[in-house]
Amino acid sequence: METYTSLTAKPVSSYRPYWAKRFGTAPVLPMSRAEMDTLGWDSCDIILVSGDAYIDHPSFGAALIGRLLEAQGFRVGIIAQPDWQSAEAFKVLGKPNLYFGVTAGNMDSMVNRYTADRKIRSDDAYTPNAASDKRPDRAVLVYSQRCKEAYPSAPLVIGSIEASLRRIAHYDYWSDKVRRSILVDSKADLLLYGNAERAIIELSHRLGRGEDIADIQDIRGTAFIRKQVPDEFVEVPSTRLDRPGVVDKHEDPYAMKMGKSDASCATDDKGSDAAAAPTISMPLPLKAAKVPRDRQVIRMPSYEEVVSDPVMYAHASRVLHLEANPGNARALVQKHGNREVWLNPPPIPLTTKEMDHVYDLPYARKPHPAYEGANIPAWEMIRFSVNIMRGCFGGCTFCSITEHEGRIIQSRSEDSILREIEEIRDKVDGFTGVISDLGGPTANMYRLSCKSEEIEKNCRKLSCVYPGICENLNTDHSALIQLYRKARNLRGVKKILIGSGLRYDLAVKSPEYVKELVQHHVGGYLKIAPEHSEENVLSKMMKPGMGAYDEFKRMFEKFSAEAGKKQYLIPYFIAAHPGSTDEDVLNLALWLKRNDFRLDQVQTFTPTPMAMATAMYHSGKNPLRKVTKDSEMVPVPKAGNVRKLHKAFIRYHDPQNWPMLREALKKMGRADLIGNGKKHLIPAYQPAVLSKIVQSDGSRFVPKVMPKGFNQTKSYASPKKGPGSRKH
Repeated sequence: METYTSLTAKPVSSYRPYWAKRFGTAPVLPMSRAEMDTLGWDSCDIILVSGDAYIDHPSFGAALIGRLLEAQGFRVGIIAQPDWQSAEAFKVLGKPNLYFGVTAGNMDSMVNRYTADRKIRSDDAYTPNAASDKRPDRAVLVYSQRCKEAYPSAPLVIGSIEASLRRIAHYDYWSDKVRRSILVDSKADLLLYGNAERAIIELSHRLGRGEDIADIQDIRGTAFIRKQVPDEFVEVPSTRLDRPGVVDKHEDPYAMKMGKSDASCATDDKGSDAAAAPTISMPLPLKAAKVPRDRQVIRMPSYEEVVSDPVMYAHASRVLHLEANPGNARALVQKHGNREVWLNPPPIPLTTKEMDHVYDLPYARKPHPAYEGANIPAWEMIRFSVNIMRGCFGGCTFCSITEHEGRIIQSRSEDSILREIEEIRDKVDGFTGVISDLGGPTANMYRLSCKSEEIEKNCRKLSCVYPGICENLNTDHSALIQLYRKARNLRGVKKILIGSGLRYDLAVKSPEYVKELVQHHVGGYLKIAPEHSEENVLSKMMKPGMGAYDEFKRMFEKFSAEAGKKQYLIPYFIAAHPGSTDEDVLNLALWLKRNDFRLDQVQTFTPTPMAMATAMYHSGKNPLRKVTKDSEMVPVPKAGNVRKLHKAFIRYHDPQNWPMLREALKKMGRADLIGNGKKHLIPAYQPAVLSKIVQSDGSRFVPKVMPKGFNQTKSYASPKKGPGSRKH
């Protein structure tokens, strides 16, 4: 059963192999000249530069793309975490015959290197022994510059989540300003955004046939710079897309006739501005109305406009997100000075057969031997896990998964997943019979999709599950239940755990799934993400209300009890999210206390490039609805002391936070919450130990407040006592 797609695209495995296919498959992709010599290579066709250590496993982008290109017949070399102080490290494999492919790695380098408080992190999970100094800030820019210095004539292609989310003018939290498209600053020839398998295969074959990279401007999922809009395209100003009315008044190849139940995916959903589709009241220019959508280009506000006007920034963010469905998205163009940054429509998602091809490639499933057994935390985390799908239709405004991987779920076949589990069992050192995760961006979106390909192709909603689950969405979890049962019955498999985050508002639609999950696939703790308790904040996150959480919690406890198991939910919450006021976070703290939750770690909102919540943070406007000078303002907790206060409220049980909270509660007129009774949020007293114990770095030591009997080397979150943890 295919999970997608009616849009046509050349299958990724159907290309005629490049001539170098004769060299065969490498045990691992080479990182040195000596390895190239062993393989009989005189040069590399493509050299991938990555900010991560090279681990030959499909969870790591450089390995996945490298093996995919190798299967196409290309000789691919890896330069992993090079010394960026000079160009010498970028010459180690020689000049690539076709191009350099530059990535920051699996994470944006700024998110990887800095905390939400802009403090540098002390470790890097993607580096041997977690060393924190093996990648630069803004790695794509730095690596691109060094590649150009090493071999000026070699074409330069940039990708990865860092490039993908910075493909247009974007707010940069770490410099607190709007920066130009990374394409302009890197001086790259081409940018590949999203999951780039289709784009990079087509690009590589066309370059291999002798085409000039400057002439390759028709591949979906790519961005490049051009001097002017070609004559065959008609410009549509973005301001014409953000008005009440009909989506498109002219017929085009993507048009469809909808029944009453179908219309919700293409028109405004009354009572839900967040779910509203872009609509047009003013008619399109006469010339534009006569051309198909694939010859229309949306004129976005220029870089100079979004820098000077936060309202235009929020408007641009809204339009970008509304032009994200590969079934109906048009090209976008944004002027930077006298240059035009051009974004082709998003890539067409992979079919199930193509997903299987990508994940069935001959990965060594371990780090490159050059690391000599060094501990790489990211590898240890996914060593015994299996990725079963990609994409997310949740649309959470603080998350960038949708902007990078798309809203359409791409699932592997059951057979492919089971084969990978068997390969882990048979080939991966240290396997004890436990698979740590069968998941992806969301654990339970496997094989979920729109009931109609036509509706899916025309839909322009930002989320399929907010403000409620779309009536056109298939929520049948039976395929996932069957996968779980077959996986845990494989020979040598003792336990299948689910480590990916769970979408509980979807899960409650299938009590059978919740029962299967709770009774067989929870290792004592299950993480879910309410993110907040207050509706006005949840509406800015595009997250469901607490009713869905309460229903899931009831099911979780019921099925745990039936199985005779004592299990706990680990809830995630975000502090200082746009839309949150002091009163909101106080109410959240009271909710946590009522439910006896003590959270050990809390994530503070980090404005990442391209996220809708980042547009709220920067502009103070709500891009989930029409953006004008007079449109809805969003309260934004920006000041450092306010962000700290919001985090402190969520960690109300930590004595170190009590002085700050006492002062805040008095200012808020809520001194009634200060006292030593059960009805109080924090006590009136302060433990003397806090002011007496000082660590070697001068900071105060605060002992963790844990109930007797809890192991202080672990993190807990139970409805009764233990503090929970959240991985960042």
